[in-house]
Amino acid sequence: LPTFGHDVKVNKNKYTSVNTSFATPFYKKSEVQDIYNQLTLKCAGGYSIEFRAYNEGAAYRFVSEQNRPYIVKNEIAEFNFTQDYPALVPYSTMKNSGERYCFSFESYYDETSLTKMYVDSLAIYPLLINIGNGKKVVVMENGLEDYPGMFLKQSPNNKYALVGEFAPYPIETKISGRDDLNLAPVKRADYIARIDNPHRTFPWRTVLVTEKDTQLANNDMAQRLAPTCRINDISWIKPGKVAWEWWNNWAIEGVDFEAGINTPTYKKYIDFAKANGLEYIILDVGWSGNESLLENLNPQIDLKELIAYGNKRNVGIILWTTWRTLAMNPTDSMESVMKHYSTMGIKGFKVDFFDRDDQQVLLSISRIAECAARHHLLIDLHGFKATGLQRAYPNIINFEGVKGLENGKWEKMIKNAPEHDFPRNDVLITYLRQLTGPMDYTPGAMVNATRSHFRTIYDHPMSQGTRVHQMAMYTLYEAPLQMLADSPSRYTKEQECTDFIAAVPTIFDETIALDGEVGEYVVIARRKGNVWYIGAITDWTPRDIIIDLSFLSTGNKKAIIFSDGVNAHRQATDYRREQRTVSASDKLKVHLAPGGGWTAIITE
Repeated sequence: LPTFGHDVKVNKNKYTSVNTSFATPFYKKSEVQDIYNQLTLKCAGGYSIEFRAYNEGAAYRFVSEQNRPYIVKNEIAEFNFTQDYPALVPYSTMKNSGERYCFSFESYYDETSLTKMYVDSLAIYPLLINIGNGKKVVVMENGLEDYPGMFLKQSPNNKYALVGEFAPYPIETKISGRDDLNLAPVKRADYIARIDNPHRTFPWRTVLVTEKDTQLANNDMAQRLAPTCRINDISWIKPGKVAWEWWNNWAIEGVDFEAGINTPTYKKYIDFAKANGLEYIILDVGWSGNESLLENLNPQIDLKELIAYGNKRNVGIILWTTWRTLAMNPTDSMESVMKHYSTMGIKGFKVDFFDRDDQQVLLSISRIAECAARHHLLIDLHGFKATGLQRAYPNIINFEGVKGLENGKWEKMIKNAPEHDFPRNDVLITYLRQLTGPMDYTPGAMVNATRSHFRTIYDHPMSQGTRVHQMAMYTLYEAPLQMLADSPSRYTKEQECTDFIAAVPTIFDETIALDGEVGEYVVIARRKGNVWYIGAITDWTPRDIIIDLSFLSTGNKKAIIFSDGVNAHRQATDYRREQRTVSASDKLKVHLAPGGGWTAIITE
């Protein structure tokens, strides 16, 4: 077969200009504008190349027009820059770190430059390059399915360039990892993909170019370049919030039974969800074994009783499992598992420990989403990254692939201080990780700590930064399925904060990025119906900012505001709640404590 893109001979070209929009029912806005110019080059050798130019970036992809199956030996994707620009790099693997292509896609961002990137390391996207004068370039891929994902690394031939690297196709795997949760390749082929459907498109290689940081905090490129919806009826897909037990270690207080992975504990989670208008609870690890989802289940859990209990209270149940157990099980077929639990009344699966993005995994994810859609089941993908497939299968209601709150449970302490700057990470992911799609950060910690007070306690976890920093995340972070990570007992003791969190939707009609700088602070407003929700967070640097309310419609509004308390720099749980009248002419003066936040709900 000819090599796509080498010695290009164009047989025909076609230029189109598109100005349209499409509905996005499970997103940060109800509609996305899709405006671009496209050039399609139909080339000799049975392929085409599509180029698209948007106001904020450009993308290209290959389109295969072959007549028979083939393999892809490799792909060259190179991104050249003119000098040694500063960069924010989310590394995945380091030299001698084990299997090069196995990773959970959870990275902190290293502040470095193009020439100072680790030569022996891979990075994931989005990767940001600061080209000066406020302009940022972000390298990413979009529309990824049935093809290995793209890692990035420093080019061996050009010190100012990034090149893509792709996981070779796995041909032998073994059970591995902590508690045998993973399925890792031990032998790989000398090619990256097998193409059984020769008439197909390949992923978009995308470069964003922005002049203001707020353009990154409200960007729709991942939606535009995603495959269109493949589910005819989406009326059964219900976004919402989830009471989650794993992070808080099943920490129920004031009951006459021992809290843990048992029926009485989960009834209390259902009671809490009902009392606060939450749509779901999750049964995380421990309800089943690692080898079967149909046999040898935990005898301490009566799943039928819990489903009936939840149905009476309008609270659905989502089950955790590993990818290996659900989709790669030699005894229980995925079809039989999903049919069984859908019939019982389960609402979805949280599928964990992919930790790979080779072609085998990508093809499997499409099959998981398709099978789940047939049985009206939601899917929350963990140990994996957002790919755009949530537009094709909107029952994929969230992805992880983010350095989220759970990492505080094992944060390394150095000289009585946390190794990583989590408040800065919290800001950065709003601009970068969120570019690719929703993220299951799992916010909502009610035990909050300043930098000097933070401690790593696995069974009694806390967050870095203030209480309102955590509360603002419910507006800032895109998550159609959003967790409440702390325990019902702690939320009940902090009902004022819980009422606010429970009132914030998980999907919106409109989004405006009001202010911010990458990694420093961010302010975003989102509208659902005629109600506005505003969130702001900062890194460890305290700030005084102005929030301009000119986006509001005319007339006076009622604002419920949570702000950092006067002593939040010493006691991170300190906050102030106020109710006041605001209007579009107001410019609110806001103080953010170190690691602080500010959030508001504005109604007519």
